Amino acid sequence: MRVSLKDVAERAGVSIKTVSNVVNNYQHVTPAMRTRVQTAIDELGYRPNLTARHLRKGRTGIIALAVPELGNPYFAELAAAVIDAAAEHDVTILLDHTRGEREREVLVSQGFRAGVIDGLILSPLELEAEDLRGRTDDVPLVLLGEREYDLPHDHIAIDNIAAARTAVRHLLGRGRTRIAYLGARTDSANRPAHLRLLGWREELTEAGIAAPDSLVGPTGGWDRGDGAEAMARMLDAGVRPDAVFAYNDLVAIGAMRVLHERGLRVPWDVAVVGFDDIAEGRYGAVTLTTIAPDKQAIARLAVQSLLRSLERPGEPGGRELTAEYRLVERESTLGRR
Repeated sequence: MRVSLKDVAERAGVSIKTVSNVVNNYQHVTPAMRTRVQTAIDELGYRPNLTARHLRKGRTGIIALAVPELGNPYFAELAAAVIDAAAEHDVTILLDHTRGEREREVLVSQGFRAGVIDGLILSPLELEAEDLRGRTDDVPLVLLGEREYDLPHDHIAIDNIAAARTAVRHLLGRGRTRIAYLGARTDSANRPAHLRLLGWREELTEAGIAAPDSLVGPTGGWDRGDGAEAMARMLDAGVRPDAVFAYNDLVAIGAMRVLHERGLRVPWDVAVVGFDDIAEGRYGAVTLTTIAPDKQAIARLAVQSLLRSLERPGEPGGRELTAEYRLVERESTLGRR
């Protein structure tokens, strides 16, 4: 039989209202009373009826998280962080996989789950600003990632330009001067990766070092194979960098494989820095130096931002919220200075 608020109240010798105040974490309950009620809750194994609680507020208690690639460890780790952050607010995450396709990103952003979710956290790759300007769904939307839209939806990201400059500055500090960038997209200046490419170029320029196009390796995607192909094309063209800054860790790992196959030693011949700090980069034959975004902070900010929109309907969005990052130095850059 399900334990009710009344059962807890009788065990604790208090009113049902007092139990409700404790369960809902209202601040005006005294510490002694809170302890008394919590003891009764623990003894009886009471679990709040979250569905009823959400329905009283006119909500489902479900938030959708749409990411482009669940096979990409970064998005898998980010999704886990969002699920944990949402659980702290008794909210369930419904996961959508867009495959980074514009049509699917438009579909999820336009409310195809209307009536099922209270809000949407979306990490887009191909979605354009006009796709969102015509949005008719009134479910709150929070955007993640490197894309910039200048729209009335909160956007959570790290400072990608500054992070890229940090990576390049680290390589310069190791005595590297021919630093390649792998992972550029040449089809549009607004595609993801352009901010990290911009940071690469800015840091080299400020240091008085050339940043020729021959050191920019475009890729069709950002997986291991894409990094391997870009690295191979660069070497086949006779371009020999002494360092690589990759759009993400997967591109870096692919590049490192090709360098090994070509007899180039990491980090002595070519130093490598990735981006994302995925677990795979910590356990290779050569561990990967990387930029580590604070995934927990990104997740927490995204959930809090969405809940803020639900609690304050009509309040304007469009805030740029920034999470921290750090450089994690490992074996792939520990060569010569």
